[in-house]
Amino acid sequence: MKPEISPQTPILPNDWQRVLGELQFPIGDLGHVLAWVELDLDQNLRFEKSLLLLLEKNLVWTNGKEVLKLPITSDCTLVHGDHAGVGHLKLETPHRLEKIWYFTLAVNPHVLRLQASFKKMNAAHHVHEEPVTNEYDKQICPVCLSPKPANSDSCPTCDPEDDAPPSTWTLFKLWRFAKPYQNKLLLGFVLTLLSTGATLVPPYLTMPLMDHILIPYEKGQPIDFHLASLYLLALFAAALLAWGLGWWKTYLLALVSERIGADLRNTTFEHLLKLSLEYFGGKRTGDLIARIGAETDRICVFLSLYALDFVTDVLMITMTAAILVSIDPLLALVTLAPLPFIVWMIHVVRDKLRFGFEKIDRIWSEVTNILADTIPGIRVVKAFAQEDRELKRFVDSNKHNLQINDRVNRVWGLFSPTVTLLTETGLLVVWGFGIWQVAHRRISVGVLIAFLAYIGRFYIRLDSMSRIVSHTQKAAAGAKRIFDILDHVSSVPEPINPAPLAKVEGRISLKEVGFRYGNRAVTKGINLEIAPGEMVGLVGHSGSGKSTLVNLICRFYDVSTGSIALDGRDIRSIGIADYRKCIGLVLQEPFLFFGTIAENIAYGKPDATREEIIDAARAAHAHEFILRLPLGYDSLVGERGQSLSGGERQRISIARALLINPAILILDEATSSVDTTTEKEIQKALDNLVKGRTTIAIAHRLSTLRKADRLVVLDKGEIVEIGTHDSLMEAQGAYYQLYQAQIRQAAELVEGGAIGDTVEENTEVHQEESLQVIAKNFGGGV
Repeated sequence: MKPEISPQTPILPNDWQRVLGELQFPIGDLGHVLAWVELDLDQNLRFEKSLLLLLEKNLVWTNGKEVLKLPITSDCTLVHGDHAGVGHLKLETPHRLEKIWYFTLAVNPHVLRLQASFKKMNAAHHVHEEPVTNEYDKQICPVCLSPKPANSDSCPTCDPEDDAPPSTWTLFKLWRFAKPYQNKLLLGFVLTLLSTGATLVPPYLTMPLMDHILIPYEKGQPIDFHLASLYLLALFAAALLAWGLGWWKTYLLALVSERIGADLRNTTFEHLLKLSLEYFGGKRTGDLIARIGAETDRICVFLSLYALDFVTDVLMITMTAAILVSIDPLLALVTLAPLPFIVWMIHVVRDKLRFGFEKIDRIWSEVTNILADTIPGIRVVKAFAQEDRELKRFVDSNKHNLQINDRVNRVWGLFSPTVTLLTETGLLVVWGFGIWQVAHRRISVGVLIAFLAYIGRFYIRLDSMSRIVSHTQKAAAGAKRIFDILDHVSSVPEPINPAPLAKVEGRISLKEVGFRYGNRAVTKGINLEIAPGEMVGLVGHSGSGKSTLVNLICRFYDVSTGSIALDGRDIRSIGIADYRKCIGLVLQEPFLFFGTIAENIAYGKPDATREEIIDAARAAHAHEFILRLPLGYDSLVGERGQSLSGGERQRISIARALLINPAILILDEATSSVDTTTEKEIQKALDNLVKGRTTIAIAHRLSTLRKADRLVVLDKGEIVEIGTHDSLMEAQGAYYQLYQAQIRQAAELVEGGAIGDTVEENTEVHQEESLQVIAKNFGGGV
């Protein structure tokens, strides 16, 4: 059951009407329903359906067992909020909280609509008051009251651009890529015109050859071999000229189309790299690979082959029709009779093919997605013996692909033979009418033969042009999917006039920073000053907003409210590349590219010398294990670094960060997935890395933060405490409770003898062993 809100009086579902009737609750006496929503959580955050009604003077709530009526007074407000997948709606007065309801974010859009109706009702009752707006109001479309994506001015409900069907006109958007080659394209068009004209010369020469050479010979006259030789020589010259011009224009236009395709791929990939992480969060890897690879290749083939054939066909049909009319208008009229029927069929079939080919593209992307998921994750697939499951997914997706192709092929299979039938019928009509014309001595045999030669070429080109329809629609569908990427505006835009970034001191200022991911509030009201060279640790439960805060500082996302400044300058006014070159990032799961150890270390500084790479590896405590590899720094690490251990990959990522010598360092759970021995090696590398740099470190394992100047405690997207370890322990607040909980867990493991385990894969055990070390460093104990 899906809740609906209409601009007029909403109609309640029959189930809830029956429930209210059984409870004998007279809604009609309280006024008509302005809005309603079906909630899905109870007060204890357990799944339970309930109904919330907005009436003219009351809010009514029922869970099917009881009914609660809450009068709406002039000072009532309805406050919406959400965090970590759970939303809440509060009915408040200035003095107290009247009621709070909880719901999952699946219901969030409908709750926002009810809140918007509540505010409209209040505004109507208090016309002299200024309307109150907040960050939630900005996420609602004022037209349809639907939620809008974060950092977006468009509403997907009112303006569903991404869902627009593909159009053949989309192909004209490719002109921006063809424009640099317009001179070559013009030359290619001229060559096409000349080569097409050259191919039309031989049928014209058959008329005098028949009428002046062969037919007189049949009547007893001798053959004029000199004249026949001239006709044959002219036929050979025309054929040779058509061949030369055809080769030249085909080669030239093929070169141009390949370059257009290459530019299209380059531009698409360049634009894709400029899009924010938010865009990639909603896309599948296989789909993007298919677009940049298969779709651009399809467009390139269309431009190099079928577009050229289409132009040639149009020229051939136009010029042939003109020649036929000039020879005999009546016979030409009969010859061209099937043309309107073929054009009508092309128009009817075109739309079906266009929609069908776009579906084929989407389904094929699903097939590619399964491959992109399964092959990189083959270790997990084999570890859980899920080969049959992945095979079934692939077979089912491939079967779906076949079904969609069969639907399109049914349409195309009927269309193509029908065109052929019409062309064959046209030839028979020309033969019959032509014989009748010859019999009445209205045309000569040579004219009929020339007509048949021309009409043969005419219908061949007409048939060819009809077949190009499918390739045109495939290219249009592919172009639409490419321009869906190119037309997407990044939510992290480059500044219009970025000023050059001078020497970076590393002072970071966060003022009233808030961020919403879609309809979900992740952080709000964060104020923090980080001094140059200071090390700040971010701690808190999972989902408290630590990684989001780091992503905002790195400008992977832009803040929804507030601002972040570097050395007093808003980071949105700094060029993205210049800004990120100042940041060294060490992630929890380091990503290594396929290549050598040296290439991975020098990824952020490709022109680094071998000495600089080795110095960075030494500082990261990676030099020793690198030398033990078969080829040292030239050893291949395999895709995603699969040939190295987790600790080795982490130390290479630290060396990669050290090499660029960043002013700001971000450590995101850098030691959370390694054993204690490896952690000590990584910690030594980190000690070298943080020297003299502004450092922001996230860690559940507190050993990473033992040297932090300050600890920032986050909870539900807000800063709840800031201070040193000692001051936070004395305050006995959120950090104290978090710390004590970890210490108790470590003590339980010690009592159970779990710390004595030597299995390196037992990550939890090694994490708790590290807690004991941390407790000593901070003056605590287990």
